[in-house]
Amino acid sequence: MKKSTLRRTLSATAAAGGTAALMMAGLAGASAHVSADPNKTAANSYALLTFGIPHGCDTFGTTKVAISLPEELTDAQPTVNPNWTVEKVTETLPGPKKLADGTTITKRTSQIVYTAKAPLDPHLRDALVLSVKLPDAAGKTLYFPTLQTCEQGQTDWSEIPKEGQDEHDLKAPAPSVTITPAEAEGDHHAANAVSTEQASSVTDDGSQARSWAGLIAGIAGLGLGGAAFFRGRSAKTAAAKVDAK
Repeated sequence: MKKSTLRRTLSATAAAGGTAALMMAGLAGASAHVSADPNKTAANSYALLTFGIPHGCDTFGTTKVAISLPEELTDAQPTVNPNWTVEKVTETLPGPKKLADGTTITKRTSQIVYTAKAPLDPHLRDALVLSVKLPDAAGKTLYFPTLQTCEQGQTDWSEIPKEGQDEHDLKAPAPSVTITPAEAEGDHHAANAVSTEQASSVTDDGSQARSWAGLIAGIAGLGLGGAAFFRGRSAKTAAAKVDAK
């Protein structure tokens, strides 16, 4: 094989490897924060909010996650996760509150607390899901301050951006969901608004796994293509030697 051809092949492989490394870094960065991924965001609708739980205390496992509900919500139904126990924390309201259905309440669920049965490995992620009734407040962003407690240390995901501030500039942003206009009757395809850091986060709705799978497949294809190239060159060289005899 000519040296120039070999150099071109190795350069292409190196470039592809560099691109793969950047993609891996981007995926890792996107999962660095606790995030809330809603399956729907339409006002006055029921939504499943998936909180992606990444590493939050460097090399120490996560032992507890306390999700605070915004004052616009009166309750949340946690989904069972076999890796965690879960409890609701309630608070007494300053005064009776009348709901849209006509009922009156004096207490509300203020926090959902998940406690790990075994510390969550800092190299792994998990997903905690809450079912909530979104208020009739299109355009409003709901924030869910989340305290992540680890074997050593804590991370308080509670920063809320000020007016005009980019939430991505915050060190520990609170997971959030922005409410969209109510769905028209019979319309089940209202646009979803992706929450802070969705990404992925995690939250983890399968998109990150698909990204990794595509990346691995691309690298594997590159390797197979290179191997085929070298085999082809070897075969031509061998045939040339036979003809020369």
